[in-house]
Parts: sequence; structure tokens; C-alpha cells
Amino acid sequence: MVAGAAGFIGQALGSHLHNEYRLIGLSRSERPAQNGYEEFRQVDLFSLRATEAALKGANLAIYLVHSMMPSARLVQGEFQDLDILCADNFARAAHTNGIRHIVYISGLIPPSDDLSEHLQSRLEVEQVLSSYGTPVTTLRAGMVVGAHGSSYQLLARLVKRIPILICPSWTKTLMQPIAINDVITAVSQALEFETPATHNYDIGAPQQITYKELMQEAAKSLGLKRVFISVPFFSPGFSRLWVSLTTGAPKDLAAPLIRSMEHQMLARDEKHARLPVRASTSVSDMLLQAAKESEDKKLTPRAFQATRTHEAESKVCSVQRMKLPNKENAEWVARAYFDWLPKALRGLIAIKESDDGSEIFFKIKLTGHTLLGLRRMPARSSNDRQVLKVTKGLLAIESDRGRLEFRQVLDSRTLIASIQDFVPRLPWWIYRSTQGIFHKWVMFRFRKYLRHLHRPHDS
Repeated sequence: MVAGAAGFIGQALGSHLHNEYRLIGLSRSERPAQNGYEEFRQVDLFSLRATEAALKGANLAIYLVHSMMPSARLVQGEFQDLDILCADNFARAAHTNGIRHIVYISGLIPPSDDLSEHLQSRLEVEQVLSSYGTPVTTLRAGMVVGAHGSSYQLLARLVKRIPILICPSWTKTLMQPIAINDVITAVSQALEFETPATHNYDIGAPQQITYKELMQEAAKSLGLKRVFISVPFFSPGFSRLWVSLTTGAPKDLAAPLIRSMEHQMLARDEKHARLPVRASTSVSDMLLQAAKESEDKKLTPRAFQATRTHEAESKVCSVQRMKLPNKENAEWVARAYFDWLPKALRGLIAIKESDDGSEIFFKIKLTGHTLLGLRRMPARSSNDRQVLKVTKGLLAIESDRGRLEFRQVLDSRTLIASIQDFVPRLPWWIYRSTQGIFHKWVMFRFRKYLRHLHRPHDS
């Protein structure tokens, strides 16, 4: 199973690995069999149940997902927390289905305590994927160079469109890209491990190069003469704007690339951090190959394409990260939330349970009207994960998948509180300016409440 099979690396893997493996791609949207994949399975990685179903029948998995956005009209939450939720679903589903090995392509991690949010997220995903016992081989790579890759397209557009390039100080930073074919070779090696164990390896080209030298090599591969002028300032904000305006790249693509350039992105050379067969393609050769493949085609990577409005109905996804009080779990948090909420709202809302305790109702205290109903789902819940289905009320329309969830991730002291596939009853424009803001405020207050309970001297 390949999660993220429709992306740049996923498509390249399919074209090269289909003779050795039966490949099944996982994709958010419905797709026909293509690029060496025997079939594509449509899956929402934000749903544990859907992910468990999608991974049935597999014994190996490749995870290529990062910065995934849910199919919702309104998303509240940081990309790091969304990444953790998808990775946790995948790891749990892999364990449930008996998958014996996961290969994950991550980013090179510089030896620094001040990592960018994107690199920190990659490290968290590494940790989460291995949380349930399935061995995970992580291949840490810098810029992956190939004609269809968004990073290469950004580089090529920059060099093609500007005859005189101003080079801020970040362009002197050393980096180590890798050719897409060498990434495929590395994945093939990892898949062939007879006794896989959780471990990470760095992969990169045989030589190190600065970003300025990379642009010079790119110009040479494209047959262009360009002037490069070095300037002594760093200015990440200006650089992001400059790159976005010049190349047409969305800021969500340009921003993390520029932020990562503050650090040297180099592969470790220690024996324990390198695969037996190392990458062999030089920087000049990988750029020449990418230029050759793209010269006859007008390629627009998915990352450059405008975000389309999802065809799904207007839904809400809200994902918030919190810190668990010492010695408590998700089951305790669910009880604490329903105890805390009426007090936090100064008695405006009452929490009532059905006679058998299977349902919880949020009621207006003065009138008794039900604002929202939640049905406990014991079959899908455990000590570290509590799931409640959203039922109808004045504020919600009942759907098959609308749910409130509390889940422990990472070191089990980190809690993810999420509302997913929630369908509001209010007209959308009213919901956005009232209930949507109110929910985010409530979760902010609840986070503060849990933080207050989490006292260092209790540990």
C-alpha cells in the first residue's frame, strides 16, 4: 500500500516497483489504475475506520503523506496536528492489519534545536508511525529532483524567468539534493530488509552544494546565461514573497522551503545513518535529466495548482493539540470536558445524559432545547481514544461520520481533540461568524484548563 501514491514520488515509485510488487495506491479522490498501480483505493486518512479498511490485504506500506488537508469547507487547526492525526490513523490501521513494515520518506534533519515547524512535524510523524509496534524505516531526504517535482519546478521557473538573480545570504547555505531515481533505489532497499527494525537513514547526492550553486547548475542545464548577485541580508519574508511572485508558487509551498534554508540540509555520513547502496547521481546529472524530461511537456505540479473547492457538502474539521495532565488518559479527558463545559459557560448550558448513559445532550438551561447530541461509541473507543458520534440538535445535522474525538498521541501526554465531518444546521455564513468561532474559543479555554491541571511537581 502506498499512501500518497498520486503525488510526485508516489507516481515515480509506481512506475518502477510494479514489476516486483503488487501495488495498491491510496488516494483521497477516486482514481483508475495507472502508473503501475493495480488499483487505487479511495480513503480519508482522517478517518481511522476508513484507513483500516483501505489497508486490508497489505504486508508492506509506504507513507508519503505530509501537510494533508481534510475535505472540509472550514478547517481549524495547525498542519502539524493534522499530520499527526493522519499518521496516527495509519499507524493504528497498520497494526490492526498486521502490516510488517512501513517505509516513510521524511526530510533531512539538521543538528539544531531550532527546527522549522515543517521539519519538527516530520520528526513527530516518524515517532507516531512507530508507536504501535510496526517497524518503520525512515528515509530522510532533502530536495528531491525530478521533472514532475514541485521543488524542481520552482527552481526551474525561478531561473527561467529572472535574467539577473539577487542572491540573499541564505543562498550560501549548503544543501544536498537527491535524484528521484536514487529515492526509488533507496525505497527498494528498505522494502527488501529481511528483518526490518525502526531506524532512520539519510539519503542525498554524492556532493554538497550551496543554493546559489544549485541555481547556477540549473541555469546551465537549461542552456541559460544568468547573472547572480550576492547580497548580505537574509530576509526570509522578502524571499518568500519574491519566490512566490516570480514562480507562481503558492505561499504554502514557498514558505517552508525558504524557512528550511536557514539550516544546512546535509545527509549524515556515519555508517549507521547510510544505506548499503548510496545515491550515485550527481547534481549536474539530475538537473540535466529533469530538464530533458520536462522540455517537451508543460508540467504543472499539483502543488502549483489552485486549490479547488471540495465537492463534498459544507463540513467542519477542527483539530486542537493539548497537553494531558499527568497520569490521565483520553477516557478521563472526555469526562472532564463534559464536567468543565457547563461551569466554563457559567450555567448557560446544561449537560444531560440519557437514562442508559449512551447519549449526551447539550441543552439550553433556561428553555431545555437540545443544541447538540452526542452518542457514545464504545466499540470504537478505548482508554487512549474516545469517540462520540454527533447527533441532531439545533446546531447540527446528523451525518454518518460526524464525530467528536479525544485521542492520545506521541508520548501519550499529547492529546488531540477533534471534531470531524461536522455538518452545521445554521446557514454557512452565520455558522462561520458565530458557532465556528465559539467552538474554537471553547477549545482554547479547555486547553488552558488542562494546562492548569498539568503541574510539573506532579510528575
